[in-house]
Amino acid sequence: MGWFRAVGASGDKETRSRVASVRRADDGSPAGAAVILGIDTVLTCAHVVNDALGRDLFDARTPRLDDVFVALDGPRGTVRFPARVVHWVAPRARDGGAVRDGDGEWLGDLAVLRVDAPLGSIPAPVPCAAMAPGQQVRAWHGSGHGATFADLRVAALDGPIGYLDGKSTGMAVGPGYSGGPLWSEEDGAVVGLVAAHFMPPCDSGGTPLPASPQHLIRRSWGIPWQRVEAELRPFGVLDTGDRGNAGGAGGAESDDPARGMLVMALRNVLASPYTLGDTARRLAHECGIEPGSPVTPPAVEEFADFLVTHPRALPALVEILRPRDPGSADRLLVAGRLTDTPLLLAPREHRRLHQVLRRVERPVLARFPEAVREATKRVAVPAEGDTLDVVLDRLETLPGDGHSDDGGPRVPALLRVVEYIAALCPQPRKADLRLWSDAVAGRLGIPAAALRERRSDAEDWARMLRGGARRVRVLAQVTRAGRGRHRLRVWCDEGTGPRQMSTDSAATFSASGAARELLRVLESLAPSATDGARPLVEVLVDRADLNLPVDEWAAQSPGEIVPGVLGVEFPLVVHCPELLRRHERFLPDWRERWRQLDSGETLVVSDPSQDPHQIYYELMGRLDTVRVCVDVPPGPRDAIVQICLAVGIPVVVWDRGSGAEASSSSSVSSSAASTASPSSTPSHVVRHMEAVATRELPDGVRVYRANAKGKRAPEFPGRPVLAWADADRTVPRLHLTEPQESA
Repeated sequence: MGWFRAVGASGDKETRSRVASVRRADDGSPAGAAVILGIDTVLTCAHVVNDALGRDLFDARTPRLDDVFVALDGPRGTVRFPARVVHWVAPRARDGGAVRDGDGEWLGDLAVLRVDAPLGSIPAPVPCAAMAPGQQVRAWHGSGHGATFADLRVAALDGPIGYLDGKSTGMAVGPGYSGGPLWSEEDGAVVGLVAAHFMPPCDSGGTPLPASPQHLIRRSWGIPWQRVEAELRPFGVLDTGDRGNAGGAGGAESDDPARGMLVMALRNVLASPYTLGDTARRLAHECGIEPGSPVTPPAVEEFADFLVTHPRALPALVEILRPRDPGSADRLLVAGRLTDTPLLLAPREHRRLHQVLRRVERPVLARFPEAVREATKRVAVPAEGDTLDVVLDRLETLPGDGHSDDGGPRVPALLRVVEYIAALCPQPRKADLRLWSDAVAGRLGIPAAALRERRSDAEDWARMLRGGARRVRVLAQVTRAGRGRHRLRVWCDEGTGPRQMSTDSAATFSASGAARELLRVLESLAPSATDGARPLVEVLVDRADLNLPVDEWAAQSPGEIVPGVLGVEFPLVVHCPELLRRHERFLPDWRERWRQLDSGETLVVSDPSQDPHQIYYELMGRLDTVRVCVDVPPGPRDAIVQICLAVGIPVVVWDRGSGAEASSSSSVSSSAASTASPSSTPSHVVRHMEAVATRELPDGVRVYRANAKGKRAPEFPGRPVLAWADADRTVPRLHLTEPQESA
């Protein structure tokens, strides 16, 4: 064990003191236990978090901004701290579907929580090892009381599940044990998590049956640590070397390319043993690490090893040195650019940012993905579907930007995003975030003028947003479920992100039944459309269903007065996230095209004999094109539409009809307004929509559909379809990652 040691790594604390408690939000009672994972993270079961939040135990949705409380034993008793989900592995059945009431076993069911606690409040994590049959293990209740320990034996391993048998005397595992560690004294390690207990059988009314020797007694099951590693490996949360050691300071010399430069820089900056020891002790304190000695300093080489293995040590050292020796701080930053280990923020800066963001209003945080897209421009930072903490961690790894010609430091992506969030906040949160940015920029040596430039950009963006209201929208995922039947999942978005409205993903509807269900949701939202605009209906489909006539579905049933045609009453558009997901390299182009929606070019495709691949080449040379009108027969039309959507064209219009009136002699052309060549004879839909501004197309198409159904039908012979991919509005994650639920 080296000079820099994790707090409590010497084993001077009982193992049970490192069992955290996850508390329910309503009454503070224990929902379950948790395993200490790092200096600010704990690991528990996802169903424990659901229980703490008052949700269904097997709810698969990620609790993005919801806080739970984690209780830890300390020198002054048990203290509760707020925590938020960082990584979420939803409970799932063995076949990948949803876990249902009555299921005895399931997979996944893990949640990593980041705890907002002062340094030193969370004990050091204990070692972990693989679960094996025959191990004697101990579990504790989430209350943390010492008397609640239950002794168990690993009876068998069945792939991702470990079966545990308890002794006939002593405490039995039951509610409140889930998520806690399974501690093996012989191995000196945690070998898994408690997941569930097989309860005694009950009668049809739920009353336990009289005890019988044939009943299963004290059997539980847990998640083996090897399964935990497999589930969490994609997130990188366990890639920290020895969990009981501080950043690998156990004596092994690092081969990091920056190590040599850092050794030289440290010898120059911290020349005397006193300065070296004092700085090392301050650094250890900032990183939540125990110093190896109150008197003797570490070796310079070990100091450098710590800087290239602990991800926040180098920023913390720069923070210590900047006030008294700016030049040395700059040299350390230069050396740090040679390694991928250091993150952007020092521990104090990281904690402060999360503390301020916890006080930011929910409607502002709901626009975080939008702020990320705008602030990072053409840098791909996927923010939809990820937790706030994951996006923040990813932003720390991105480079800076700016217009510096002298090679000076530039504004990092994270600071740019924080400035955009600050621009949306009222006081005092705006001031808190800007003071934080000022401090980080100062520590990094970023010129004040560069940060002011980004702050001005953020203010311009916020003013633009305030100038236009965010339209209420209803999102409907529609998938086929047999002849004439469809499955339907519905969300509403009133400006703060999608909120699921439907719960039964297995129900199927006829076209009229689905229309009635959507109208029911739309009627509930009508009072919130204070600006008078009808809610936008966004139909999420796969690429094979882009021509599904959802806009023509009518809700009329016996006794109804009006037909209730969806596309006549409401602006209805289609969106195919599948195509964007499968071609993620075009996401930056999509966002940039959307940003130019009001000024970009329109392209009309009206040559049915043209190879669809030529459209791809055309669009790659016209990155200012935001809108494409496709006026060719159905065969080539569908291929062209899919190419346009795949490469990030946000607005595509076509006629679901035959397209027979398109002229074969016309070709691809472009302009800022109408783009059909003079020799073409465009369809009525294309000709009519030429006069409609791009941003007004959803309402323009609705009016066209209304005219096509009424007395003016001969004047409006088309069946318009509008594909609309708004880069500023999020799409529900479930649509992208769990297609089996709608299969």
